[in-house]
Amino acid sequence: MKISKLLLITCILFLGINLQAQKHFTRTGKITFSSEAPLEKIEASNQKATSIIDLETGKMEFAVLIKAFQFEKALMQEHFNENYMESDKFPKAIFKGAIADLTKIDFSKDGDYPTKVKGKLTIHGESNEIEVDGTINIKDGKISASSNFEVAVADYKIKVPAVVKDNIAKTVQISVNMNYELFKKKNDHLTQKN
Repeated sequence: MKISKLLLITCILFLGINLQAQKHFTRTGKITFSSEAPLEKIEASNQKATSIIDLETGKMEFAVLIKAFQFEKALMQEHFNENYMESDKFPKAIFKGAIADLTKIDFSKDGDYPTKVKGKLTIHGESNEIEVDGTINIKDGKISASSNFEVAVADYKIKVPAVVKDNIAKTVQISVNMNYELFKKKNDHLTQKN
């Protein structure tokens, strides 16, 4: 009887550790965007993106505070937050989705794994289904993820006044770079529940 209880406890502990080891996160992910229009190029970066990835299911989530984007010019940053993104009203951009071809990635083996990620991207209070190409990199047991894609400003109902329409591109190039760590806390939520 004692041996079976010990075995049961060992199995429960092993499964708990194994399930927890499947999740990795970051709070220092980097997201940059670039808008290249006829009259002006606008670039900004944010190095405070949070993300979590579940290696078992392939689920991924990203959250980024809009006000944390840094611009070269303070006036651009002010206009971005107040006039276009309305960041007091819509403080975060969020992605919830999953790796589409998870079985092609061997998380125990070093290498670059091209992949597709599908999910819902919410910006400026508007949500759209997206599918983007990305790369999962495994090196010495560490996981990183990157992607470059574009979004149409109109898809997220971001209004661009006619007077500056030649300053802001209709599509914005987005670059995502995440370096993940092992997720250790069970109750550490990275995104707010809606």
